[in-house]
Amino acid sequence: MGEILKVNGGQPLVGEINVRGAKNFVSKAMVAALLTEETSVLRNVPNIRDVEVVSELLRIHGAAVDYDPAAGIISITPGKIRLPDPAEVDRLAGSSRIPILFCGPLLHVLGEALIPDLGGCHIGDRPVNFHLQVLEDFGAIRDEKDWGLHLLAPNGLRARKVHLPYPSVGATEQTLLSAVRARGITELTGAAIEPEIMDLIAVLQKMGALITVDTDRTIHIEGVEKLHGYTHTALADRIEAGSWACAALATGGDITVHGAQQEPMMNFLNVFRKVGGAFEVYDDGIRFWHPGGKLNSLPIETDVHPGFMTDWQQPMVVALTQAEGVSIVHETVYENRFGFTKALNDMGAHIQVYRECLGGKRCRFGLENYYHSAVIQGPTKLHAADVEVPDLRGGFSHLIAALAAEGTSLVSGIGIINRGYEYFLAKLRALNADVELIRD
Repeated sequence: MGEILKVNGGQPLVGEINVRGAKNFVSKAMVAALLTEETSVLRNVPNIRDVEVVSELLRIHGAAVDYDPAAGIISITPGKIRLPDPAEVDRLAGSSRIPILFCGPLLHVLGEALIPDLGGCHIGDRPVNFHLQVLEDFGAIRDEKDWGLHLLAPNGLRARKVHLPYPSVGATEQTLLSAVRARGITELTGAAIEPEIMDLIAVLQKMGALITVDTDRTIHIEGVEKLHGYTHTALADRIEAGSWACAALATGGDITVHGAQQEPMMNFLNVFRKVGGAFEVYDDGIRFWHPGGKLNSLPIETDVHPGFMTDWQQPMVVALTQAEGVSIVHETVYENRFGFTKALNDMGAHIQVYRECLGGKRCRFGLENYYHSAVIQGPTKLHAADVEVPDLRGGFSHLIAALAAEGTSLVSGIGIINRGYEYFLAKLRALNADVELIRD
């Protein structure tokens, strides 16, 4: 039975909601707990599907996991870690891309790791070759199986120089989790420096790691023999906060997002203001609203931090359908992130996608025949339609469009949204959205 959300749109979203810890950080901090036998405590944890998947992966490896969703606190005690049966690992195959990050900690503790097939959203190639190359350079031996990967490190992991040709978040996380207990000093160049990466570094430092970050995307990690448990409060989810901000803009609403933080969202806030949105920063959150009048078209180019985040692009495109004139969006992080625009066009938007780099610079997809630039002509009145969620961020963008559109839309496959948006149905109702969950 599939879940479908019936959305009666055309009304502004107004009210207050709360966002908790970042999806892109919390799961990685949970994996880091495997690097010690001691108990680690993580606070501000959202109740999302990714947390459930990582909790289950930790448990089948022998760790004790105690999670209080209401309080947002998770406690992890690895104790005696074991290698699970491949069938147990296979049961979680395809549920998440997080299992690849278990490799480093498991190779340190057990000398081997079983990693299931990788799932996640289909928004581009997202290759794991960076991950595997790092692990192999550190001394791991790869054995591919029908159900996934079996990695061995009979002589332990040893530090090496690592250069990333592109500042991949996942590969940076892999290097950090593998290097903190590797023998020697790892020099990582071309690293990602997203706020979620810096929060992971803060967790590892609390555990006893020796890590320094230079201003040129270079990170030095001096391996230590032993780490201990941590207590940490996760940074807020800047993607979710930005998504609700775009929902306020697209629907002509007024949403206060408690928990949202200014510093990791500065680039987004600048774009939000240029488009014509208004915001006010409080000690405990940010209020976002449409002040009335016309919205402004503008060019946007996504980039790695500190640029405009790719995960903000999709909800912002929905808002730009209501802007006066022509907006141009150049996607430089993922090559396949404009598939969601077809549904928007079906709802009345005027969006054309192009293979060319329609931005200030030529990106790595420029000669690769990918549709990675979009031109949005607005404003256009959106009308209701039946849509299916394609991926996490595109799905939430479809939901925003349905809320902004006149009439009743049916949004199917909404279970995907649970992967990264905590209690999103309850939040919609708190914002006076007219929605109803039905079964297919």
